[in-house]
Amino acid sequence: MGIGLRRPYNGAMERAPRRDKYAERRAELGEAALQTLAELGYARTSLREIAQNSAFSHGVLHYYFTDKLDLITHAVRQYEAICVTRYDEVVASAADAEHLFSDFADKYFATLVADAGIHRLWYDLRNQALFDGLFRSDVLDIEARREDMIWRVVVRYCDLLGTTPTMDRASAYILLDGIFQRALLHHFAGNVDEIDTARGQLRSAFAMLDCAASSASAARS
Repeated sequence: MGIGLRRPYNGAMERAPRRDKYAERRAELGEAALQTLAELGYARTSLREIAQNSAFSHGVLHYYFTDKLDLITHAVRQYEAICVTRYDEVVASAADAEHLFSDFADKYFATLVADAGIHRLWYDLRNQALFDGLFRSDVLDIEARREDMIWRVVVRYCDLLGTTPTMDRASAYILLDGIFQRALLHHFAGNVDEIDTARGQLRSAFAMLDCAASSASAARS
């Protein structure tokens, strides 16, 4: 019988697959939790509720996440990692400012309807961060990434017009996000007319963002 050669132990090689599987399972659990969170909101959702509405046991959730806050933060970050690139294709493919606005508006209102529950969860968490400091830094980080997402659209829109934005990054985000949040509330209330109103508000907002258009409007007045 020959003597087999034992492969030298490599702790790093052994730990890496374990870490990968752990991260994969956390991602899977985070995705499963989003639906329950989107339906019930932050205050009414517990790990037990999430377990009851998913294929995973309460014990499994507790193994991968220390508490509800850990799971919710992970789930929202996971979703936002994808969402913050939502308009990048619009920015990259725009041939002129009007097409950019049109394509942006289409996506803006499409996600308002298709992902309404997830957007509601985001605004819920943002409001909760006013009271709960435990995940305030996470909310601020996500908010900054959303600002960047909108700013890329604004800068490209003005570039295509040969102008510069009239507002800074934060102000532009507050303007467009405010229209979106108001429209989302009316969407849940079933006020279709207000969604149409929001489309006009978005058009007016882009006119305010464009330096040349704002100057022309001021001159007329």
